[in-house]
Amino acid sequence: MIQWLVGIFLLVVYSGGVWKFWQGFRRTNFEQTLLSKIKLSALWPVLLLLNKSYRKNFQKALKG
Repeated sequence: MIQWLVGIFLLVVYSGGVWKFWQGFRRTNFEQTLLSKIKLSALWPVLLLLNKSYRKNFQKALKG
């Protein structure tokens, strides 16, 4: 039961991050193409941890 709840929680957090980034993508310095938007939105947790430039742009996207 606990694993199921943790899984649901992580899915909600991940989906929320994708949604917020998708909505604010136009404020970033990234190439404004659909493919770029999909890739960068899908990989946000990994890129957020590993890439300083992405973190800055992610913050720009969230400030809406």
